[in-house]
Amino acid sequence: MSIELDLRVEAAGWTEEIGEAEAVCQRALNAAFAITGIEGEVALLLTDDEEMHALNRDWRNKDKPTDVLSFPADEMDAPFLGDIAIGLGVSRGDAATRGLKLTEHLSHLVIHGYLHLLGYDHIIEEEAHKMEALEIQALASLGIGDPYGRDS
Repeated sequence: MSIELDLRVEAAGWTEEIGEAEAVCQRALNAAFAITGIEGEVALLLTDDEEMHALNRDWRNKDKPTDVLSFPADEMDAPFLGDIAIGLGVSRGDAATRGLKLTEHLSHLVIHGYLHLLGYDHIIEEEAHKMEALEIQALASLGIGDPYGRDS
Protein backbone atom coordinates (compact mmCIF):
# COMPACT_ATOMS: atom_id res chain seq x y z
CA MET A 1 0.00 0.00 0.00
CA SER A 2 1.36 3.35 -1.02
CA ILE A 3 1.08 6.29 -3.35
CA GLU A 4 2.03 5.74 -6.97
CA LEU A 5 3.74 8.85 -8.34
CA ASP A 6 3.57 9.91 -11.99
CA LEU A 7 6.11 12.76 -12.11
CA ARG A 8 6.58 15.16 -14.99
CA VAL A 9 9.36 17.75 -14.73
CA GLU A 10 8.88 20.62 -17.17
CA ALA A 11 11.25 23.18 -15.64
CA ALA A 12 14.92 22.19 -15.77
CA GLY A 13 15.62 24.18 -12.62
CA TRP A 14 13.94 21.50 -10.53
CA THR A 15 16.45 18.83 -11.53
CA GLU A 16 19.33 21.31 -11.45
CA GLU A 17 18.53 22.39 -7.89
CA ILE A 18 17.15 19.09 -6.59
CA GLY A 19 19.04 16.26 -8.22
CA GLU A 20 16.69 13.58 -6.93
CA ALA A 21 13.38 15.41 -7.28
CA GLU A 22 11.45 12.20 -7.87
CA ALA A 23 12.84 10.61 -4.71
CA VAL A 24 12.05 13.75 -2.67
CA CYS A 25 8.48 13.79 -3.97
CA GLN A 26 7.95 10.07 -3.41
CA ARG A 27 9.26 10.29 0.18
CA ALA A 28 6.88 13.19 0.85
CA LEU A 29 3.92 11.26 -0.54
CA ASN A 30 4.90 8.19 1.48
CA ALA A 31 5.05 10.30 4.65
CA ALA A 32 1.61 11.77 3.93
CA PHE A 33 0.22 8.31 3.17
CA ALA A 34 1.62 7.02 6.48
CA ILE A 35 -0.45 9.68 8.26
CA THR A 36 -3.70 9.39 6.26
CA GLY A 37 -3.68 5.76 5.12
CA ILE A 38 -5.22 6.79 1.80
CA GLU A 39 -3.44 5.23 -1.13
CA GLY A 40 -3.78 5.88 -4.83
CA GLU A 41 -2.11 7.48 -7.81
CA VAL A 42 -0.95 11.09 -8.00
CA ALA A 43 0.19 12.96 -11.11
CA LEU A 44 2.72 15.63 -10.15
CA LEU A 45 3.96 18.41 -12.41
CA LEU A 46 7.09 20.36 -11.46
CA THR A 47 6.98 23.42 -13.67
CA ASP A 48 7.80 27.12 -13.90
CA ASP A 49 5.99 30.27 -12.84
CA GLU A 50 4.68 30.96 -16.33
CA GLU A 51 2.78 27.66 -16.40
CA MET A 52 1.59 28.13 -12.80
CA HIS A 53 0.35 31.61 -13.69
CA ALA A 54 -1.68 30.18 -16.59
CA LEU A 55 -3.09 27.34 -14.45
CA ASN A 56 -3.96 29.69 -11.59
CA ARG A 57 -5.62 32.15 -13.99
CA ASP A 58 -7.52 29.51 -15.95
CA TRP A 59 -8.69 27.35 -13.04
CA ARG A 60 -8.91 29.74 -10.08
CA ASN A 61 -9.37 33.13 -11.75
CA LYS A 62 -6.25 34.42 -9.98
CA ASP A 63 -3.99 36.26 -12.40
CA LYS A 64 -0.64 35.50 -10.77
CA PRO A 65 1.74 32.59 -10.31
CA THR A 66 1.46 30.48 -7.18
CA ASP A 67 3.49 27.75 -5.51
CA VAL A 68 1.13 24.76 -5.58
CA LEU A 69 -2.20 23.84 -7.15
CA SER A 70 -4.20 20.67 -6.63
CA PHE A 71 -6.85 19.23 -8.90
CA PRO A 72 -8.71 16.40 -7.16
CA ALA A 73 -9.95 13.58 -9.37
CA ASP A 74 -13.54 12.46 -9.45
CA GLU A 75 -14.21 9.57 -7.08
CA MET A 76 -15.06 7.44 -10.12
CA ASP A 77 -11.45 7.83 -11.29
CA ALA A 78 -10.13 5.91 -8.28
CA PRO A 79 -7.45 4.86 -7.55
CA PHE A 80 -6.34 8.11 -9.28
CA LEU A 81 -6.43 10.84 -6.61
CA GLY A 82 -5.67 13.83 -8.86
CA ASP A 83 -3.07 16.23 -10.16
CA ILE A 84 -0.66 18.50 -8.29
CA ALA A 85 1.35 21.27 -9.97
CA ILE A 86 4.24 23.05 -8.25
CA GLY A 87 6.00 26.13 -9.62
CA LEU A 88 9.71 26.64 -9.21
CA GLY A 89 10.02 30.42 -8.96
CA VAL A 90 7.44 31.07 -6.24
CA SER A 91 8.54 27.94 -4.38
CA ARG A 92 12.20 28.94 -4.55
CA GLY A 93 11.37 32.45 -3.34
CA ASP A 94 9.22 31.20 -0.48
CA ALA A 95 11.92 28.75 0.61
CA ALA A 96 14.54 31.52 0.60
CA THR A 97 12.28 33.89 2.54
CA ARG A 98 11.65 31.23 5.17
CA GLY A 99 15.27 30.09 5.34
CA LEU A 100 14.44 26.59 4.10
CA LYS A 101 16.18 24.28 1.70
CA LEU A 102 14.24 23.92 -1.55
CA THR A 103 14.02 20.15 -0.95
CA GLU A 104 12.30 20.76 2.40
CA HIS A 105 9.85 23.22 0.90
CA LEU A 106 9.13 20.89 -2.02
CA SER A 107 8.35 18.12 0.47
CA HIS A 108 5.93 20.42 2.25
CA LEU A 109 4.22 21.48 -0.98
CA VAL A 110 3.82 17.86 -2.13
CA ILE A 111 2.24 16.90 1.21
CA HIS A 112 0.06 20.03 1.13
CA GLY A 113 -1.09 19.25 -2.41
CA TYR A 114 -1.81 15.61 -1.57
CA LEU A 115 -3.97 16.65 1.39
CA HIS A 116 -5.94 18.97 -0.90
CA LEU A 117 -6.55 15.99 -3.20
CA LEU A 118 -8.10 14.21 -0.21
CA GLY A 119 -10.45 17.13 0.48
CA TYR A 120 -8.54 18.97 3.19
CA ASP A 121 -8.58 22.75 2.96
CA HIS A 122 -7.38 25.81 4.85
CA ILE A 123 -10.01 28.46 4.13
CA ILE A 124 -11.85 27.98 7.43
CA GLU A 125 -9.57 28.30 10.47
CA GLU A 126 -10.67 25.03 12.11
CA GLU A 127 -10.06 23.09 8.87
CA ALA A 128 -6.72 24.86 8.43
CA HIS A 129 -5.58 23.65 11.85
CA LYS A 130 -6.47 20.04 10.97
CA MET A 131 -4.65 20.23 7.64
CA GLU A 132 -1.60 21.96 9.12
CA ALA A 133 -1.38 19.38 11.92
CA LEU A 134 -1.23 16.58 9.34
CA GLU A 135 1.41 18.46 7.35
CA ILE A 136 3.52 19.04 10.47
CA GLN A 137 3.25 15.36 11.45
CA ALA A 138 4.20 14.10 7.98
CA LEU A 139 7.10 16.56 7.70
CA ALA A 140 8.36 15.64 11.17
CA SER A 141 8.58 12.02 10.03
CA LEU A 142 10.98 13.26 7.33
CA GLY A 143 13.04 15.23 9.84
CA ILE A 144 11.66 18.56 8.62
CA GLY A 145 10.50 21.15 11.16
CA ASP A 146 7.15 22.89 11.40
CA PRO A 147 6.77 25.06 8.28
CA TYR A 148 4.40 27.34 10.18
CA GLY A 149 7.09 28.25 12.70
CA ARG A 150 5.32 26.96 15.78
CA ASP A 151 8.11 24.66 16.91
CA SER A 152 10.79 27.30 17.27
